Order: sequence, then C-alpha cells, then structure tokens
Amino acid sequence: MASRRPPQIVETPTEARQGELGPSVLAMMAISTGLALLVLGLIWFAFFHT
Repeated sequence: MASRRPPQIVETPTEARQGELGPSVLAMMAISTGLALLVLGLIWFAFFHT
C-alpha cells in the first residue's frame, strides 16, 4: 500500500503500474468501439453494397 512521506508518495513498482478502471473507462471503450463499427459499416455500405 502507498505510504505518505512528506512531500512525496512512495509506492511499490506494482502499485505504480496499476491503472484505474471505472465506469468512465468502460463507457469510453464502448462508445469508441461502437463508433468504429459504425464508420466501418458506412464505408462498407458506400463502397461494397450493390
């Protein structure tokens, strides 16, 4: 666990590498994946749909 020593915070290497996952990260990944699928679908429809 991170310990606080004035004026710095000391963490282990594993703690320093860990990222935070939360609802905002999940929403960003879902929205970006949906937009990518939409763009690819529009490109396919514009160029390959007969």
